[in-house]
Amino acid sequence: MTRTSLADQRELIYFDHDGSPARAMVDPRSLPTVSSSSQLRWDPLLEEWVMMASHRQSRTFLPPANECPLCPSREGHQSEVPADDYDVVVFENRFPSLSTHADAGPLESDNPLIPIRPGFGRCEVVCFSSNHDASFADLTVQDADLVIEAWAQRTTELSQLEGVEQVFCFESRGREIGVTLSHPHGQIYAYPFLTPRTERMRAAVRRHRERTGEDLHATLLKAELEAQVRVISETPHWVAFVPGAARWPVEVHVYPRRRVRTLAELDAAERADLAGVYLDLLRRFDHLYDAPLPYIAAWHQGGVKDPEELDYLHLQLFSIRRTADKLKYLAGSESGMGAFVTDALPEAIAQRLRDA
Repeated sequence: MTRTSLADQRELIYFDHDGSPARAMVDPRSLPTVSSSSQLRWDPLLEEWVMMASHRQSRTFLPPANECPLCPSREGHQSEVPADDYDVVVFENRFPSLSTHADAGPLESDNPLIPIRPGFGRCEVVCFSSNHDASFADLTVQDADLVIEAWAQRTTELSQLEGVEQVFCFESRGREIGVTLSHPHGQIYAYPFLTPRTERMRAAVRRHRERTGEDLHATLLKAELEAQVRVISETPHWVAFVPGAARWPVEVHVYPRRRVRTLAELDAAERADLAGVYLDLLRRFDHLYDAPLPYIAAWHQGGVKDPEELDYLHLQLFSIRRTADKLKYLAGSESGMGAFVTDALPEAIAQRLRDA
């Protein structure tokens, strides 16, 4: 792991395999200061923070391959990565939704029910490969293991930032998802609040423990293993299954057999096993239809402050493609009321993924 700074003082970190050559450390570009003007506004009806970052309207949008800002630098094109090659690289986003440089203290609000806070936090980009035309599914097990190492290291370090309450590692793949750069990459958000989904899961897990004395995540996992109808794959350390109430046309959850709260808590054997499990799932996704599936891969990690005993690390991997040529749109019921309608039974999707 090697650290350096870009021309505008954003941090960049190389994660390399043993024996990789030394990487370029100097960014010769002249760049304006990164915006730190984002805000957090409280929605009192849903009791959620909303991030507002108007400067992101000007972020780079689907540039041609020869102008990709995530490719290694070369003569005539200086990118976000100073080196002419890399294995895995992580750097602060140039167009962040959250920034550690946000001004401290509350901002003035014209409604006492809607307090406004500076958008403090951190947003990072994780480039999985220097190959512009690759995807995560194309990585070797060793390459995927290096990405997992980067996720774990960044989770540990970002969790130590004053004010950060949760770290979220994720990948969005495909134009249909809304991706603005086609180079294989993901992101990491360090939030200054606990996310709504985590809050809701915590409440459900807590109620289940009060009623039954059991861990809801562990009980669900045990039930899926016993039923087997929705299990896609299982290894000594991991289980992948389609959830029984899946919201998305293709959706898989991946749980470690041992309850841990974050990627950083996985031991060496669990991390090594994860690389193969994850690559297998991504390749099944890509073979489901004639073209690779657009997807979101979301790592649900426990909160940083006041850690809840029953938080359980898991991956939610899902696609919005419902047939070879149709997408699942969040229409009236989903967008307006948050009530999902699905077009395929989870058991059928599980069988198709097993066969893929």
